[in-house]
This record gives sequence, C-alpha cells and structure tokens, in this order.
Amino acid sequence: MQRMGMVIGIAPERIEEYKQLHAEAWPEVLDQIRASNIRNYSIYLREPENLLFATWEYHGTDFETDMKKMAEHEPTQRWWAICNPMQRPLESRRDGEWWAMMEEVFHLD
Repeated sequence: MQRMGMVIGIAPERIEEYKQLHAEAWPEVLDQIRASNIRNYSIYLREPENLLFATWEYHGTDFETDMKKMAEHEPTQRWWAICNPMQRPLESRRDGEWWAMMEEVFHLD
C-alpha cells in the first residue's frame, strides 16, 4: 500500500457547489475509484487560501494503468468535466499533473 497526497486550488465562488457535488458523489464514479485500487480517500478544504488537499491509499501494483482505466471511464470523464473548471491547478505542478502530488514526510499509524 502506498499513501499519496496532492493539492490544488479551488475558485472561491465555486466552493459551495464543489462541496454539494461531493456530498452527492455519483455511485459509478465511486465504484471506479475503488476498482482503481484507491482506498481511504479524503478531500480537505483550506480557506481562505482556497486549497483542496486530497489523500488516499493506493493498494494496487500498477498505478499508471489504474489511472489510465479511470481516465477512460465515461462517467468519471463527465465528473471531471464538472469538477475541473472549479479547480485551479498550482503553477508549480509537474508536467502532466492536474492535482500537484506531494511528498509524504511523516506518518504515524
């Protein structure tokens, strides 16, 4: 298992909409997340900086393939088409990233 963390900005005027959307997350998107070997997934909001922090545990063996399958999943594509305009990627993110991946520097079970 690998723990992963990532961060992205969010448009302040879209925060309530983003919260509501995630309060009623689509079952087929949640099923795809699980099928992609992701567990213990949480998203946190930090205001007034308007940052979203996400963390999950990856329980698979081929992250790139699992993420490719997720990206090809039609309901997930529709979900992202709604969410992505609300988000503000960090300028410092790596090429190919939407959410900027973070380095884990401490963990305690």
